[in-house]
Amino acid sequence: MSLLLIPAIDLKDGKCVRLRQGRMDQETVFSDDPVATAKRWVEAGARRLHVVDLNGAHAGRPVNADAIAAIVEAFPEVPVQVGGGIRDEETIQTYLDSGVRWVILGTKAVNAPHFVGDVCAEFPGHIIVGLDARDGKVAIDGWSKLSGHDVVDLARRYQNDGVEAIIYTDIGRDGMMTGVNIEATVRLANHISIPVIASGGITNLDDIRRLCEVMDAGIVGAVTGRALYEGTLDLKEAQKLADELAR
Repeated sequence: MSLLLIPAIDLKDGKCVRLRQGRMDQETVFSDDPVATAKRWVEAGARRLHVVDLNGAHAGRPVNADAIAAIVEAFPEVPVQVGGGIRDEETIQTYLDSGVRWVILGTKAVNAPHFVGDVCAEFPGHIIVGLDARDGKVAIDGWSKLSGHDVVDLARRYQNDGVEAIIYTDIGRDGMMTGVNIEATVRLANHISIPVIASGGITNLDDIRRLCEVMDAGIVGAVTGRALYEGTLDLKEAQKLADELAR
């Protein structure tokens, strides 16, 4: 199995943006057409899409759900994982009904861990948890606050709850184009048996090579955004490299 490259589409006010270190006042707008952006990545060979409702993450409820539904409807053959503002069963049900394959829980998972077990039982196979951390501690509320929770401790708990995967983001590197935090990602993957998806700081083919070297730890994919939009990483080329290294 080869490393899966997952393009990120971050939605703010209906537009596709990238933030630096999750700061809403540090945005770069890349497109005002989310479906066209998704089309660009699908045509480049994306096998999965990562869509985040940034307004939703801060509001605690979906804000860009219409744009997300439009992406899913336009490309039914490409599985989509969605995060941002997912805090109740009704929201999960609505997204899954629209064709979303996985929902990503973040703040709610940290603030109400029992919720994760409940929804894993209710929606088996469709729950991913996103753990966004700085120096090993998990951040919540759109990264605006640091919790006292250790990444590994929480990931073990969610594994027991039955989540499909953990998306691990190093906030300090996200959107900064400084390279992925391989060490922290491997440390997490080594402590759990469910798949880990790396995120944050992926910049170029060297990062892809380094991730492919540590796949055995349980790292199955990588979410990448700014590098694709700014052109330091070519999706087709990166996925081709990952496929070749897996042989």
